[in-house]
Amino acid sequence: MEAGKAYFLRPGKMRWEYEKPEKNLFLVDGKYVWFYAPDDHTATRMPAKKSEDWRTPIAFLTTGMRLSRICSEVGPAQEAKPAKAGNEVYRCVLRGTEEEKAQKVLFEITPQNELARIVIPQEAGMQIEFEFKDWEWNPALPKTLFQFEPPPGTVIVNGVLPETPGVRQ
Repeated sequence: MEAGKAYFLRPGKMRWEYEKPEKNLFLVDGKYVWFYAPDDHTATRMPAKKSEDWRTPIAFLTTGMRLSRICSEVGPAQEAKPAKAGNEVYRCVLRGTEEEKAQKVLFEITPQNELARIVIPQEAGMQIEFEFKDWEWNPALPKTLFQFEPPPGTVIVNGVLPETPGVRQ
């Protein structure tokens, strides 16, 4: 199980500080997507527009971007049960995926129109699930929180991001 705090800033900026299973940082600064593993002294960087990482769309979903920008199809997921009574679940087919490999993602929305949960189906019946709670709207956050400044001695690698935060490159 992974746990941590996420911060969002318009347009399309996100900072995800993982605490479990180990400390890591996933950051979308608007131009690049960064994954920093402090124990490895390594930062991986990729242009945000080329990132296929499943965390990248979350930066856009939570900052007021319309689902139609990232989903080719959106509709109620009648067969999916919400984690909390009163919430609604929607299915999104992500844009840019080939039809035979179309990535479908489930979004659970509260009656207050807040994102409560994202479920990303994986191969062999597995799934990645994100649960969101304790939303704070418009907190005073410094813009530097959404900029990556590599600590001294950090190796920067340009390329594909690790699939899961707990997996070292």
